Amino acid sequence: MTDEDAVDAVLARARERVTPDDEERERLRAAASEVIDRAEAAAADLPVEADVIQVGSTARDTWLSGDRDIDVFVRFPPELDRERLASYGLEVGHETLPDGREEFAEHPYVTGTVDGFDVDLVPCYRLDDATEIRSAVDRTPFHTAYVEDRLDETLAGEVRIVKAFLSAIGAYGSDLRTRGISGYLAELLTLEHGRARDLLATAADEWQPPIEYDPETHAAATFDDPLVVIDPTDPHRNVAAVVSPATVARIQHYARELLDDPRDERLSPRKPDPIVPSVARDVIDERGTTPVALRIPRPDVVDDQLYPQLERSLDGITSALDEHGFEPLRGIVLADDDVAALLVECAIGELSTIERHLGPPVHVRDHAERFAAAYDDDPTTYGPFVDEGRYVVERPRTHTTPEGFLRGDDLTSVALGVRIEEAIDRGDHDLLVGADVSTLADRFGRDLAAYFDPVP
Repeated sequence: MTDEDAVDAVLARARERVTPDDEERERLRAAASEVIDRAEAAAADLPVEADVIQVGSTARDTWLSGDRDIDVFVRFPPELDRERLASYGLEVGHETLPDGREEFAEHPYVTGTVDGFDVDLVPCYRLDDATEIRSAVDRTPFHTAYVEDRLDETLAGEVRIVKAFLSAIGAYGSDLRTRGISGYLAELLTLEHGRARDLLATAADEWQPPIEYDPETHAAATFDDPLVVIDPTDPHRNVAAVVSPATVARIQHYARELLDDPRDERLSPRKPDPIVPSVARDVIDERGTTPVALRIPRPDVVDDQLYPQLERSLDGITSALDEHGFEPLRGIVLADDDVAALLVECAIGELSTIERHLGPPVHVRDHAERFAAAYDDDPTTYGPFVDEGRYVVERPRTHTTPEGFLRGDDLTSVALGVRIEEAIDRGDHDLLVGADVSTLADRFGRDLAAYFDPVP
């Protein structure tokens, strides 16, 4: 068997594994039909005309076996104001999903379950052109129509392979935690290349950010993103705007790995076994680093609001620890339904009580004299003295440990996400240092296992 045959065989087995069988298709069809019938009946009682459509991967037949998501949109006339659209949408949503709950994106919608499937019932406007949208969800029906017109059964199978690959490497999903490839983007990339294998080969050999695709050759704007795919239904939009540079690099790494050494496990999700606190403690001790973690109650916001705030806070704390000389190695954000945490691992756990502070060259008279005068009568400093033509002082450090910095007032000057800053200002946080960080494994054992055994 040639290398190409081996790749084709692995991809074929993956397609077979992730393609829903007839029984699964019938269960989804029946559940979707029930949801649509209920929604149409509820919409018929409204004082405005509305129609109901199924959208997303289940409508386009690119969903993966085991997926339990059904997306149904209720479309309203464009002259309806946003307040009434939201009100009528919730009315239809609660009639359709009586045990459902309200969620909020750009406007509220109802989510619930029907026959074991997760259902989102979303209101939007019925428009003639995607460039007329009033909210992001208004594009979705256009996306569904565009892909449906171009997909056949063979291409749908290729899309499933691409999605299986992305799922396996943790790059499938456009949420702001994953910052990966959405289902629609996976479909567009597959349509662009024709085969999953060709997409993987192109990514492995040719991608060099910025990578640009324009399916309809109608881009009306330029974008500063590592991956640019112009929305074929809206020339002003980059479908890949959320995709991070790390995601692009991860796709390239694992595409090369799969093509160079094709094995079935490369298309199966990698989920490390969670570690327990005692194992985390041993790893921390073995690494000889000083990890620190701020733990707060999870703010009451959705993931797409929470994770950008956590990432901003992690960046701010990491930068501040670096500026203070603690040499942070890496960090990670953690969150579940109740708790959020920011973990930073420092290479240096304790510094000397004094630090070297360089002044200006002695020959720069005005600056040099001001510097020398500022420290001349300071009993806490050593110097000023001259070293290689510059004034130098050795002065007390503000903080000698990462813990001291994170417990001090300087933390208030760090750039933090709004909700994280509020929790810290209230004193509603815990600081974990060193081996105590291992207690996070009780909640985040799988995340810590992945952190301590990093892969691309």
